[in-house]
Amino acid sequence: MKKNIRKNSKSNTNIDKLEVTKDILTGRAGLTFFVRYLGTIGILCRLEELFGKFRKSNKGQAIAEIFKQLFCFFMDGTSRHLVYFDKLKADEGYAGCIETDPGRMLSSHAVKRFFKPMNIVVRYAFRKVLMELFLWRLHLVKPEVIELGLDSMVMDNDEALKRHGVKPTYKKVKGYQPIQMTWSRFIIDAIFRSGDRHCNHADQTGEMIERIVSAIRSRYRADVAIIIRMDSGYFDQQLFDFLEKIHVGYICGGKLYDDVKAYVKDSDRSFRGRHKNKDQVWEYMEMGDRRGSWKKFRKAFYCRPLYEDRQLVFEFQRPDTMIYTNLGVDPVVAEGLFSCGRQDLMKPEAIIAGYHERGGDELVHRAFKDFGFEELPFEGFGRNNAFYYTMLVAFFLYEAFKEDVCSEVVPVGAYATTLRRKIIDFAAKIVSHSGYIALKVNRAVLESLKLVTLWKKSVSSQPAY
Repeated sequence: MKKNIRKNSKSNTNIDKLEVTKDILTGRAGLTFFVRYLGTIGILCRLEELFGKFRKSNKGQAIAEIFKQLFCFFMDGTSRHLVYFDKLKADEGYAGCIETDPGRMLSSHAVKRFFKPMNIVVRYAFRKVLMELFLWRLHLVKPEVIELGLDSMVMDNDEALKRHGVKPTYKKVKGYQPIQMTWSRFIIDAIFRSGDRHCNHADQTGEMIERIVSAIRSRYRADVAIIIRMDSGYFDQQLFDFLEKIHVGYICGGKLYDDVKAYVKDSDRSFRGRHKNKDQVWEYMEMGDRRGSWKKFRKAFYCRPLYEDRQLVFEFQRPDTMIYTNLGVDPVVAEGLFSCGRQDLMKPEAIIAGYHERGGDELVHRAFKDFGFEELPFEGFGRNNAFYYTMLVAFFLYEAFKEDVCSEVVPVGAYATTLRRKIIDFAAKIVSHSGYIALKVNRAVLESLKLVTLWKKSVSSQPAY
């Protein structure tokens, strides 16, 4: 009786066998749109020009092809291990979706050979690429005020095998600590460093700022107002002097000294103001402050939270903060803000809000880690340096691709994991007939992801070169 029930209940939709197909299939069809975008903006040809000189032999794959496969490796995000390239090399469908002949797919050994001769010098070429991409975005967006963020980022390599340059960081893990400059959702410049380098190490901060500011004023607009946000790790008189000399606005966290605490305690509370942002309220006091070795007073704000998430913060638990700025003091910066109608940025509330927006700058670092990974694959510092910058360029391209091509399907603020699940990871069949190659997808996928629109945008985006 049970045997008959089982026989009668069998559906004609049940799968009874497992067979092999000769069709070329892929589960990463969205990479095709990304590859087309890379070709449209011209980045691969530019990389061929810059990095061709680092090759000792013309044998092997072209530089453009190598970078294309590396960028797709990062965009795919399935694995952080180089041996994954060996698996991809055997996947004809993956090769088809990134528009590469299967015989030209990279192996893990080919990737290692590519990075082997690279040393610390290559960072200048990578930084040049990031600079050019940044200027490309500036000319597209045309901002009236350029607000930059500056901070270091710890890359946790505590569990990795021994790596040159991996040293204890302030976060009590061993790793690297590059200094990175951000604009909007993009990392526009970086210096790769060992883990024991503090935020304002040597003259690296000043060199990075001067380089970026010079490029903005010479290749975008000479009169545009520039504001840099920094935490207390950059609280340094020499840095402030430099920023004031080149007329760049700054908002920087400071250290809370005993004499400042005493001055605030003895001051009249009527001189204090309040700044509200959503469910948080800060009490602030504007003052002029000059540290012992300083040659002049600087504009400063003492502030502390009164409410946090609508909850009153007890006075003994309120974390006091000092903020230093030249906004409203530097006449050149003020003129730039007045000329574009953004004089509101010089108000105390706007300065305090600008300092708190450093949290948004840190979210860029979090997005970068979500896109890539912290543990780097090589033992040598030079090769890890080159690998880090490759990942950094790939992250910039991912953010640009998300904005230029995918914004109708995925929010521009979405993390890489979201974009991969929606845009990259869908199935397709690659068919060659009548002299052309077609990417065939299910109609429901075609319509829900607006693939026709994505295709048009990927082949018609504004070129970077």
